[in-house]
Amino acid sequence: MRYVALIHKDPDTGYGASFPDFPGCIGAGDTIEETVRSAADALAFHVAGMREDGEDIPAPRGMDAVRADKALREETKDAFFVLIPLIEDRSAAKRVNISIDPSLLEAIDEAAKDRGMTRSNFLASAARMLLTG
Repeated sequence: MRYVALIHKDPDTGYGASFPDFPGCIGAGDTIEETVRSAADALAFHVAGMREDGEDIPAPRGMDAVRADKALREETKDAFFVLIPLIEDRSAAKRVNISIDPSLLEAIDEAAKDRGMTRSNFLASAARMLLTG
């Protein structure tokens, strides 16, 4: 699932991100890229807290729906719209079968070993980095 984040830049500060579907959930950074990563972390943390509290997680609205929401008109006026993936840590790994070029697999295994990681952890970490900017 991807949720709309509104990225704002104030003249004398860095960037800020807010989620129309999750009031109070914010991220920040000195660059847009940092802000997107911060927003992805904030979204996962916010949703984890909601789950712990037994709250319902809202379905994501698309950019058009957020833009059309009259209650958000001021908030969306000067904002960049970015879709942020919700990547929850469910603590349970799922075995998958993939096909990959043997030389690429060797490079992955070597890089994972150099970092003290398993192949699975390395691939998951790389995917998370690509998904969150």
